[in-house]
Amino acid sequence: MKYLLWLLKAAIFFTLFAFALNNQHDATVYFFFGTHWRAPLVLVVLAAFAGGLVVGALGMLPGWWKHRAAAAAQQPSAPQQTPATTGSAAAPAAAPAPSISATDLPAVRQHGL
Repeated sequence: MKYLLWLLKAAIFFTLFAFALNNQHDATVYFFFGTHWRAPLVLVVLAAFAGGLVVGALGMLPGWWKHRAAAAAQQPSAPQQTPATTGSAAAPAAAPAPSISATDLPAVRQHGL
C-alpha cells in the first residue's frame, strides 16, 4: 500500500511537471488602470491557485475563531473534591458528564498526498 501511494504521488508530480513544461510561453494578465503582468503561463496558474488558497483561508478565519471560542468556553473546569465522611452512606451528587479528550481517541494514521 505504501508503494502504491508513492506511485500515485510520483504520477501526480510528473503530470504537473509536464504541464509546467508545456506551458512556458508568456501570458499577459491585465489589471486595472492599464497595468499588466507578463509571466510564463504556469506561474500565472500557480499564482491564481495560491491566491485562491489565501482568499479561502481568510474567508474561513472568522468561523474558525468562533468555533475556537465556543470550544474554549466548553472546557470543563477542574471538579471540586469534597472530603468523604466516614460511615456515611450519602448518595453522591450528580457527576458531570464525562468528556472525551484527545488522548482518549484512537490514533489515526495520516496519509498525505
